[in-house]
Amino acid sequence: MRALLSPPNLLTCARFALTPFIVLSLMDDQCVAAFWLSVIAGSTDAADGYVARLWGQATQLGAYLDPIADKVLLTALYLCFGVVELAPWWLVWLVVGRDVMILSLAGMGFLWKGIREFPPSIWGKLSTLMQIAAAVVLISRCAYGVSPTIANIFIYGTACSTAWSGLHYLLRALSALTSVSR
Repeated sequence: MRALLSPPNLLTCARFALTPFIVLSLMDDQCVAAFWLSVIAGSTDAADGYVARLWGQATQLGAYLDPIADKVLLTALYLCFGVVELAPWWLVWLVVGRDVMILSLAGMGFLWKGIREFPPSIWGKLSTLMQIAAAVVLISRCAYGVSPTIANIFIYGTACSTAWSGLHYLLRALSALTSVSR
């Protein structure tokens, strides 16, 4: 319980707590509110790791919670983007499908081969960065009228990086599943 109440983990939990409010703001066409709530949520993502390192409060719980909070927020945002027509559904399914595939591969690796670690790749990090950037642009388009051309650049950039990282993770997982024995 003590680990959960550390300042870095509380910042991560704030991201979980902000997610439904961002979604509700977008669903209610309150794009400016969604934008600023997203800025706050993004700030907690930057701050939790910094605070953990600065104060020596990095925990195993935080190492698990942080990427989960990121994926919950991004998945909720992209599903919401599809519903409110800020992004095409094919992009939503590509982003969400990649994450489902990665979780499935990690689960298979754990269950069948005892693989306990499936660290992110540089392509996965790039994809996540592109997904975040596109989310900011899409919310900014809704809130502040960012050009559709700019939004499309980010949509297609995100699609390319997400598809490439998904393929990379698939190949990496298949290699691990066929080479590691218990």
